[in-house]
Amino acid sequence: MGRLNPTFDDETVVITGATSGIGRETALRFGDAGATVVVGDIEEEPKDADVPTHEAIEDGGGTATFQRTDVTDREQIRDLVGTAREYGGVDVMINNAGLYIGGSVLDLEPEEFDRIHSVNAKGVYFGIQAAAADMIERGEPGAIVNTASISSSHAQFDQVQYDSTKGAVRMITRGSALELAEHGIRVNAVGPGQIATEFIEGWTEEATEAASSGDLIKDVPLGRAGTPEDVAGAYLYLASEEASYVTGELLFVDGGWQVF
Repeated sequence: MGRLNPTFDDETVVITGATSGIGRETALRFGDAGATVVVGDIEEEPKDADVPTHEAIEDGGGTATFQRTDVTDREQIRDLVGTAREYGGVDVMINNAGLYIGGSVLDLEPEEFDRIHSVNAKGVYFGIQAAAADMIERGEPGAIVNTASISSSHAQFDQVQYDSTKGAVRMITRGSALELAEHGIRVNAVGPGQIATEFIEGWTEEATEAASSGDLIKDVPLGRAGTPEDVAGAYLYLASEEASYVTGELLFVDGGWQVF
């Protein structure tokens, strides 16, 4: 099969949560495609590699920088987008930073509820606000891609708090797409499924085993867990001119998990 290879020469891409996992692979792919990549994360050192993401991009001949960013703080996200101004301004915003807290609806503590919603929902909302304001001020159209989940539309046991944040991401994406279309700003989301990453400690091995052994609530039709490499291309597609007539959509990348 052929491979879509969009180019992002002379474009600046801001990615939150890009130190590890899906965010890291997506940042590396944008770097390979010619973009200047601004990495925003609360941690600089990756969980799944030896070299920080921005350094890996630079080692490959690209341009990248890291800025420590807490996405629950709107001013820090504004500062992150402000850093992109040093490279001409944000052209693509990837709101990927996320947090997982499991547990029964009967047991969740208020502090946990506030924390997961602050990262997963408010972080996306603030990211859209900051990026869109920059694009509008510069008079430049752009693309925003958020990280949703299969949990955006499917409930799973002991995940009501996580599911609710990802359901919020879906509607934040759709509502923002509606409002920002007049400015030429497209807003979409990617919905990863059972992806083997260290998003949760030890999850790489657990996800792989669960997907291949049939221990999930539903089987993965493609018969395996996904990888960050499986998902990253969806972000590049939605950010590219190939998706110039796509906005308000949630693109599932889940091996067919949610179709039945």
